Amino acid sequence: MAEIPIKVKHQGKVYDLEINTDSTGEELKIQLYSLTNVEPENQKVLAKKLVKDDTPLSSLGLKAGQTITLMGTPSADVVMDIPKEKMKFAEDMTEAELAQQDGATPAGLQNTGNTCYANATLQTLRSIPELQQELMSYKPSAATSSAGASSMFSADQLAQYGIGGLGGGNDLTTALRDLYKQMGGTQQGFPPIMFLTTLRQKFPQFAERAKSGHGYAQQDAEEVWTQLVQTLHESLKLPGGEAQQFKSWVGKYMAGSFEVTTTCDDAPEEESNTQTEEFHDLKCNITTDVNHLSEGMRIALNEKLEKNSPSLGREATYTRSSRLSRLPKHLPIHLIRFFWRKDTQKKAKIMRKVTFQHEIDVTEFCTDELRKKLVPVRDKIREVRKEEEDMERAKKRQKRMKAQEEIEAKESKVRADEPMQKLKEKADKEKAKSAAGEGDKAANGDTAMGGTKEEEKHKTDDEIEKERAEKLASMKQDVLSAVHEDLKKDPTASQTGLYELRALVTHQGSSADSGHYTAYVKKTASKVGGVEDGKWWWFNDEKVQEVDAEKIETLAGGGESHSALILLYRAVELPVVEQDTEMKA
Repeated sequence: MAEIPIKVKHQGKVYDLEINTDSTGEELKIQLYSLTNVEPENQKVLAKKLVKDDTPLSSLGLKAGQTITLMGTPSADVVMDIPKEKMKFAEDMTEAELAQQDGATPAGLQNTGNTCYANATLQTLRSIPELQQELMSYKPSAATSSAGASSMFSADQLAQYGIGGLGGGNDLTTALRDLYKQMGGTQQGFPPIMFLTTLRQKFPQFAERAKSGHGYAQQDAEEVWTQLVQTLHESLKLPGGEAQQFKSWVGKYMAGSFEVTTTCDDAPEEESNTQTEEFHDLKCNITTDVNHLSEGMRIALNEKLEKNSPSLGREATYTRSSRLSRLPKHLPIHLIRFFWRKDTQKKAKIMRKVTFQHEIDVTEFCTDELRKKLVPVRDKIREVRKEEEDMERAKKRQKRMKAQEEIEAKESKVRADEPMQKLKEKADKEKAKSAAGEGDKAANGDTAMGGTKEEEKHKTDDEIEKERAEKLASMKQDVLSAVHEDLKKDPTASQTGLYELRALVTHQGSSADSGHYTAYVKKTASKVGGVEDGKWWWFNDEKVQEVDAEKIETLAGGGESHSALILLYRAVELPVVEQDTEMKA
């Protein structure tokens, strides 16, 4: 009696099991039932081959530590394990607990009077998970805290009640931290009074009064975005060795680098100037020729400017070409829709329709050096996606075929009252037809099917699916192998050159000083590693509702309706390869 320890993989979990190699597949299935609650009749066990009830385990050649795969799910009448935590019903949960449930509607922000520009910006920034995580551990410096400290309560004490802004003086980062914490504990809309107070203290331009004399004036969302990001850049410093590589958290996750080359158009022989610059966003200039996002970005990255030429001794035209040498994980793109009109003394809005995609490829805007490193990874990712799409289509086709086979089986079922003589005649006809067909094949030199060594092995659906999964895992591994060593040293930068749209700020109206701002944020998967449903949250101040992805397509502009102003993209990540220790035959 030989017992060996093996591992069993089932639905993402790995179980330890000791088996007797002198036993059969039937006994193995009973052991697996005790581990997983999957009844033996619902089990499909793969250990180099499909394990049947009468399969001797000694014939499998299993070795200690080897992994086998179990497929199947328990029936509805199987009593599962008692939950470790007592079930809690919605009516028994606190407001904070309800807000943290999967699929819970996030909190909106009330408009206190022309503050939609701030509300939309805050919701968009909040979609960056790394920012929320960093803010949770943020503590202001002693100098910052003492500058606006309350004489009775500390900033931490005030933060417990969601009013940290009262004790933060002009520490905007503390106010943002406390606001996001408060938003995470409710589904109800509320006014961000403390944050707005701190914002106006730190940046007086946002405290401008409305011309009517009532309340505050409307502001540009792009301006408050820029000031917020710059504030975070100055306050969220990184510890230890990271501080030597990045200036701040913003530098790590939201900052990229330009390689800027300036050449003189009027004197091509004049020596060009090349330097490196950091950026926190990209621009999309909108002209009469711009119809798509990439066209406006191309114009913004190739600017014309006038300055004195030392070789010509006069004003000359220069071209300033910027190429991306580092791609950040989170990439904001501002569509430059507002400009100053001298005749009206107002910021007017460019209404032109500018389309954008849910996914963009920025490799064309990179330096030659960076492009060569990114393109192989990008191309292999596209190959993986194509394979995944082919697999999905194959599954759907297989499902349709099974459904059709079931229908045909029902239609061809013999009626109980059909005479036996008629049945015999039908069988004889089918037999004669089959024999004639085989005779024709033999006459033509073809090999008859069945009984030959060349006979094609019939594969089960599970075996086919396993082969596809192994092929896909191999392709994903090829993607990881294609990542250049230089890119591996900077894991928070984009390693693919591809970006997916995650959030955006929109503006409705004809002027930056009027109209209305809202935000759209893509819903995340309810569980880590889960699949997103493609829906979006629409934040219209305190009103929050779910919308389809098709709604985003309508935000390209073309009138006074809602048009995209700030697009927040996130780098497409490298694929994850599941570790499978199962030994291959």
